[in-house]
Amino acid sequence: MYEGALADLIEELGRLPGIGPKGAQRIAFHILSADTHDIDKLADALKRVKQLVRVCEICFNVSEEDRCRICRDPRRTDENICVVEESKDVIAVERTGEFRGRYHVLGGAINPLEGIGPDNLRIRELMTRLQAGETKELILATDPNTEGEATATYLALLVKPMGITVSRLASGLPVGGDLEYADEITLGRAFEGRRVLD
Repeated sequence: MYEGALADLIEELGRLPGIGPKGAQRIAFHILSADTHDIDKLADALKRVKQLVRVCEICFNVSEEDRCRICRDPRRTDENICVVEESKDVIAVERTGEFRGRYHVLGGAINPLEGIGPDNLRIRELMTRLQAGETKELILATDPNTEGEATATYLALLVKPMGITVSRLASGLPVGGDLEYADEITLGRAFEGRRVLD
């Protein structure tokens, strides 16, 4: 339908995760109508993020320094490590304000259909951290899907013999949700994770 530079832009935007053909077209036309100065700032930000951002040498979260902000924070405890799949999951946990330990970013989840096995993740690095002996609890915060569950189960089997407490984030019904709309898996997890009221 479109040709040349506009078609190329729509195609490239459409390759981004979560951006469909219509979204790519909308963004492309926004860019086309935007001020040149704003587009230069966007292009500069894209270049800078590729040049400056790397992963933390300890937890593998994104950072512009060798160690991320969380690993540099002396108020954080090494007794608790929260394992997540991606750096964006660190932000999600941090927004709760409930966790004061450290993180470990695996870089994905076990997914045999995609050819991703334990050796493709940062599990070896996690085991090295745990062997230091400071960690008392490993919190598995992988996604509540098939791949996340497989990853959590694999890690639990590896870590439990080390004498470290292994826990999994609770999952179940969302606040404000209706029971009749919950699927069987979500409702089953809600039953498994039920707690006694005081």
